[in-house]
Amino acid sequence: MPRFPMKSRNEPPRIVGVGSALMDILLFESDRFLADHGVTRGGMQLVGPGRADELLAASPSRPRMVPGGSACNTTIGLGRLGARAEFVGTRGDDEVGRTLEAALHANNVVPRLETVATPTGRVLSIVTPDAERSMLTCLGASSEMSPRVFTPELFAGADLVHVEGYLLFNEALIRSALEAARGAGIPVSLDLASFTVVDSNPSLVRALVREYVDVLLANEDEARSYTGVREELEALRILAADVECAALKVGGRGSYVSLGGETTVIPPCGEGGAVDTTGAGDLWASGFLFGLASGLPVGECGRIASMCGYEVCRVEGAHIPDEGWGRILSVLGR
Repeated sequence: MPRFPMKSRNEPPRIVGVGSALMDILLFESDRFLADHGVTRGGMQLVGPGRADELLAASPSRPRMVPGGSACNTTIGLGRLGARAEFVGTRGDDEVGRTLEAALHANNVVPRLETVATPTGRVLSIVTPDAERSMLTCLGASSEMSPRVFTPELFAGADLVHVEGYLLFNEALIRSALEAARGAGIPVSLDLASFTVVDSNPSLVRALVREYVDVLLANEDEARSYTGVREELEALRILAADVECAALKVGGRGSYVSLGGETTVIPPCGEGGAVDTTGAGDLWASGFLFGLASGLPVGECGRIASMCGYEVCRVEGAHIPDEGWGRILSVLGR
């Protein structure tokens, strides 16, 4: 039985995000720096803490730290939009972890964080002058998230469970989360997160999507890795064949959404000029999922998504400042 479009509701939707609880370290550098140090441009690599320290030491630029992690960023955006947002993850028993948890509270998100002795994870995001970001992730405490955390009771009463694609590196963990959502009867959205995630085990990714996922979010690179085709509408068709709703983000050109066999073209917001694309896909997901779980028409879901994606690209890092949220909420009449 189709789950979408969801029914409109009098109260805000309850959406639970599941992913790695991480601190983002932003470093602004050149393409030459990436090449000289063997960093995959635009991708995501899992690394040990020594690799991140090596790159930080090699750069004369001063890094900036903000709370991060794909699903964490999306959930923060959902909280700022007014959803009843919760985030499930694992942090270290350290100052970084406490700072991250305080940031969730400050952004209207209920933290559901297990605490372990291992230091809180971090992501080194190297941003080049064209605003592209290349990520090196040290999972830290988030790598110790236990499949036992996920039970149908954890998700009971939610309208949507949103899972980040980076968890696909741990099959037992992501399968446990997906099974728990299914046991609770809650629809699942999955953001493919990075083409490197899909390339690491394409058959597993496709099998899990077909079995468990209702809403699939991908950018151009991720869609190409998943479908094997470059033409955008054909890639969207293949994505949509496995799920009820699929979205293909094409950067400054907007996005496409397929729902119920119909394709909607979502125009971009603003006039370009991105400062930093870190978090653009995550915040696009915030807007789209908020609209979808609120029962709004697809075009309206896409409009909110485009606004969120545009505003986060106007600043450094994956967090929209208060004035940006003010602009978004005023357009939404809030």
